[in-house]
Amino acid sequence: MKEYIIFRRMADYDHDVRSDVARVFSDAYYKEMQFFSKDKDKLKNAFRHAFCPEVVFTAEISGEIVSILGCSNNKTRAMHIDENQMKKHFGFITGHLAYSFLQKEFNTILTLPDHTGYIECAGTIEKARGRGIGSALLNHVIQSQPYQEFILEVTDTNQIAYRIYKKMGFIEFNRKSENFSKIKGFSQRIYMRWSRQTI
Repeated sequence: MKEYIIFRRMADYDHDVRSDVARVFSDAYYKEMQFFSKDKDKLKNAFRHAFCPEVVFTAEISGEIVSILGCSNNKTRAMHIDENQMKKHFGFITGHLAYSFLQKEFNTILTLPDHTGYIECAGTIEKARGRGIGSALLNHVIQSQPYQEFILEVTDTNQIAYRIYKKMGFIEFNRKSENFSKIKGFSQRIYMRWSRQTI
C-alpha cells in the first residue's frame, strides 16, 4: 500500500509542533549533536524554540511528523540558536560551546539574491529513512515555493544524500574544506544548485 504523505509548513498547523520538529531534527542529526548530549530528549528540548515556522516544512505520515526541511532566504533562516536555551539544557560550559559552534552555522543572514532559496536542516527520523519521504518533501518545496533556484550543501561523507540530490537535478558548483574536520567528521562542504531554467 502506498504511503499517504501530508506536506505542511510549520506556520500552517493549528497546534504547536515545535517539539515534534525538534524530535526529528535531533534524531536526524544525532551523530553531529551527541557531542553536546547523548540524551535525545535533552537535544529535542534544547532545539525546540530554534525553528522558524515561516520557512520550515514537514512531511507527515499517519499524523506523525517524520521529516523536516528548511527553505531559508536572505531574510529568514530555518533556525536561530539562542545561547540561553543552549546553556539551560546543556549546562553553562557545554551550552556556551554549542552556541559558539551553531550560531555561526545558523544565525548568519544569507547573502543570496531574492530569487534563491537555501535548503537546510533537512532530515528524516531513523525509522522512516530509505522510503523516499525526504526526497518527496524536497520536491514539494521546490514545486511550491516561488524561487527560481535552490542551493544546498552536503558533506563529503554523506554520499547517499549527494547521489539523491544529483538524481533530483542538483548540480555541484563548489567545495569548501572544513576546519576541525576530525572533530566534525567530514572534510568538505559540497554546494549544489537546482535551477528552473535548466530543468
